[in-house]
Amino acid sequence: MKTVYVCSDTVTGIFSGIYDAWKAGKREEDCEIALRGQLEQQLFCDYVEAEETEHKAAAVEALIMKHLGAKAYHDIYHAVLSSDPKKGDAVLGTMLAAKEIPDSTRIMEHLSHPKVEKVFELCRNVFGETHSYKGFLRFCELENGVLYARIEPKNQILTCLAPHFAARLPVENWMIHDVTHKTFAVHEAGKQWVIAFGGPADEEVFKRVSDREKEYVRLWRGFCKTIAIESRTNPRCQMQHLPLRYRREMAEFCNNSH
Repeated sequence: MKTVYVCSDTVTGIFSGIYDAWKAGKREEDCEIALRGQLEQQLFCDYVEAEETEHKAAAVEALIMKHLGAKAYHDIYHAVLSSDPKKGDAVLGTMLAAKEIPDSTRIMEHLSHPKVEKVFELCRNVFGETHSYKGFLRFCELENGVLYARIEPKNQILTCLAPHFAARLPVENWMIHDVTHKTFAVHEAGKQWVIAFGGPADEEVFKRVSDREKEYVRLWRGFCKTIAIESRTNPRCQMQHLPLRYRREMAEFCNNSH
């Protein structure tokens, strides 16, 4: 009978489920990872709730780094950030497949294996969305001086974005709000960034921007309008480089003033 390990949709949760499956000595066809809340019930399966602990997650991370290598860990970590409900099972299958080859550090070269191919595709998707937000994300200055950015990503990319902006804005107080997953990347000037979970107590505070921000928005929109050549407008080409879903919080595409 197949054992399905049910875990939360977090890196710690998925790694904890993988830890339980690995410790039980399961083969690929005998086990599966499923995300809580996205479970598809199957017949003749034993469902086990995986206890989520930092110890398990750290053990799986160390196992991957030791036997599969840093490159494979990079791909696996980014795959776990994906919105795909089958990501945990793909990662577990990839790790179990690595046991069957002579050099486990070359597992990501075995794209003929469906689970390895899945991890590769998920990693590429997450990396692509992260790269896009590094260019399209816009901060606005709130009344209290904090720089605030609101995003709606498909994948859980805050831990990929935060180091990028921490390196570029090290002396600023800023936060990136992932509305989709109800999380924040928070950076205090001169300190390390942290991830906070849950919604804010008062959403209205994010709508109150400084007078300086309003003026910069006005100037930026005027600049974009001035340099545009109306006769050469090409919406199809624009969407290839800047999809519509990234424009929701960009001042140059928003008609409503703050």
